[in-house]
Amino acid sequence: MLLSPEIKLLKGFCNVNFGESLSNVKKIFGDPEEVQSLEDSILNTSTTVYHYWEQGFSLFFDNLRNQAFCSVEIDNRDTLLMNTKVFALSEKELVEFMKQNGYGLSDMETHEWGEKRVSFDSAGLDCYYENNKMVSVNFGVIEGNDNFYFFPN
Repeated sequence: MLLSPEIKLLKGFCNVNFGESLSNVKKIFGDPEEVQSLEDSILNTSTTVYHYWEQGFSLFFDNLRNQAFCSVEIDNRDTLLMNTKVFALSEKELVEFMKQNGYGLSDMETHEWGEKRVSFDSAGLDCYYENNKMVSVNFGVIEGNDNFYFFPN
């Protein structure tokens, strides 16, 4: 099922809210093209990832929280954020756009391979740029100080 990708900050993605079960998400998006398991013993995380390559996004489910839907990675250039095609925004335009919508810039980091991360922690949003072009967006639930996820309604 091809949907118009839409970022709903602190809430979810398209028609799916954060906290939804893996089976409920699968009913909406169908079977993924690839399923991946990620384990990190240092951070004590366990995640199942549903990759929908043709639609340009991957959905992440926290295995330690009953496989609850918790974050998204997107590279689909048609993705909307607050009715704006987010991939069309330059880094400077993105920072101003987010500021106008109540989300201040939290951090920027340029990795040694050249990719730059632009983060808005209060929105749970990280945007990645290469050669001054947005290449991917990650967003999800916000983790509190006690490792408790906030699943906004």
